[in-house]
Amino acid sequence: MPNSNDQLHAPSDHKTLWAWLVGTFFGAGLLKPGPGTYGSVAAVLLWYAAAHLLHPAQIPLAIGTAIAAMFATLIGIPAATIVARESGRKDPSHVVIDEVAGQLIALIGIPADWRHAAISLILFRLFDILKPPPIRQLERLPAGTGIMLDDVAAGLFALVVAQLIHIWL
Repeated sequence: MPNSNDQLHAPSDHKTLWAWLVGTFFGAGLLKPGPGTYGSVAAVLLWYAAAHLLHPAQIPLAIGTAIAAMFATLIGIPAATIVARESGRKDPSHVVIDEVAGQLIALIGIPADWRHAAISLILFRLFDILKPPPIRQLERLPAGTGIMLDDVAAGLFALVVAQLIHIWL
């Protein structure tokens, strides 16, 4: 049965090291089962550790998280493009930098406690897996752009819902 991981061409023997390190988020994407979840959990753990080691106020934490999400997105597009091409797949499951970027977006502006982090993680994974419109349509964009932007959109959906939950609870 065809899916988004269908092979486009034969995998390459050549691997571009920086792209594979970034694309797999330093190997998190190589873990099984559910590499996307491992990428998201890695992002949450890094965010949580940074928040508790550095003790930034809420606004600097939100700004730092947004900058990290933008950086992950900007470097993730070329990395995902290269890894997809070298893997011979349109959207290889071992590319998880997209989950890292989307998860970081979902964490922007939330309190640095485990409950809010868990809510953010659950919401992001829910939107990433279900891909409600227009998220699924973004997958059709070419190469790394499509790989990354559907997760960026899922992160934005999760961010909005997480902020509403924070306001109401």
